[in-house]
Amino acid sequence: MMGPAPFKLASFAYAASKGGLHHMTHHLARHLAPVVNVNTLAPGAFETPLIAFALEQRAALEATIPRGMVGQADDFAGAAIFLSSRAGAYVTGAVIPVDGGMSLSNP
Repeated sequence: MMGPAPFKLASFAYAASKGGLHHMTHHLARHLAPVVNVNTLAPGAFETPLIAFALEQRAALEATIPRGMVGQADDFAGAAIFLSSRAGAYVTGAVIPVDGGMSLSNP
């Protein structure tokens, strides 16, 4: 009989903190809506020192991203500008994935 599938312990903490952030965004937006908009940008893989280890095998990483590429600063800036502009004035409580579709293939 085989044991349980292998897993990465770090993914549990990440999943819990990400879920907490999403819930906090919704909670704060609901209570602060009369005063301010509350939204969250949820980044995927971006070219930063945080994922330098993964960028060592960039092709393998990009193969897991539906858009087929690691995000650049301009990709994230565009979403932030949208939320900061008049175009995002009626958006509150949103968790916006800025991840090239990565969240679609890795639930």
